[in-house]
Amino acid sequence: TREASDNAKFSALAFKIMTDPFVGQLIFFRVYSGVMKSGDTIYNPIKGKKERVGRLLQMHANEREEIKEVFAGDIAAAVGLKDATTGETLCDPDSIVILERMVFPEPVISQAVEPKTKADQEKMGLALNRLAQEDPSFRVKTDEESGQTIISGMGELHLEILVDRMKREFGVEATVGKPQVAYRETIRKVCEEIEGKFVKQSGGRGQYGHVVLKLEPQAPGKGFEFVDAIKGGVVPREYIPAVEKGIIETLNSGILAGYPVVDIKATLFFGSYHDVDSNENAFKMAGSMAFKDGMRKASPVLLEPMMAVEVETPEDFMGNVMGDLSSRRGILQGMDDIPGGGKIVRAEVPLAEMFGYSTG
Repeated sequence: TREASDNAKFSALAFKIMTDPFVGQLIFFRVYSGVMKSGDTIYNPIKGKKERVGRLLQMHANEREEIKEVFAGDIAAAVGLKDATTGETLCDPDSIVILERMVFPEPVISQAVEPKTKADQEKMGLALNRLAQEDPSFRVKTDEESGQTIISGMGELHLEILVDRMKREFGVEATVGKPQVAYRETIRKVCEEIEGKFVKQSGGRGQYGHVVLKLEPQAPGKGFEFVDAIKGGVVPREYIPAVEKGIIETLNSGILAGYPVVDIKATLFFGSYHDVDSNENAFKMAGSMAFKDGMRKASPVLLEPMMAVEVETPEDFMGNVMGDLSSRRGILQGMDDIPGGGKIVRAEVPLAEMFGYSTG
């Protein structure tokens, strides 16, 4: 902990990045302790890098005022920080601290995006990387099989706005593909004992890895957890990280439809090894094989993102709205009166059923 005082060592949290056409990249930050002056050197403990602060700006809507220093409690923007990103700590190089990071939700929708002309290809890559820097809930990747650029975000409108910004701010015209929902896979029941054995013998040194796992479903949003419960050295310590690595690589593609796997606890509690033939690769393969087998036996299910929907409607159309939401697999949550007439209908509806709904 650090005292929220001007007398304490400097610490701040970068909470926003913005690209300004006149000054370049602006890092918005809140000071939690200490004082910082323009020209000071600060340390980013997440990246392990020192950076020199160029100018400090006090922002007033779209106007800015240059200032010389900031104090505990101040919110300002810095020019000249090249490596800082949203959610990272900035602190005194002689008194390192890491503030609690901001947690950003995983994207729920993806679209393929292509530049309209070849000349825009490089510009599009630059624009997308800049936008992803500014918005941590926006992701960009290249699909290995198709070579397409895939953008992912929190909804149709989110991606529409970013594609529009790419056109307005970077001059890149792009063609956008049909939205794809970010499904996930998980399990519903505990699988007590799943064996994975990778044995290969073809003259000379072979391969031998043998593990036994227990798989359990986790609470939604808890993610993946690996537990090492090996006793008596039945699996040597140096091979246990390889087992975990094999499982983590398998998480990228589930057994139902190839979607990422979430919210599973895997416990390694037994196995065996060979003095000569065992190695990290063999145990990595054994871990992957056991996990896939366990997924099949533990009632795998597909998860889909649900959206909270509120529809304001005149009472005459309320039946039609409720019927339409139900036909989209929606779960009605309740209704409220609108002062002056009309109703608000609240529901949870699968994202896949809501594409184009607001303009439909």
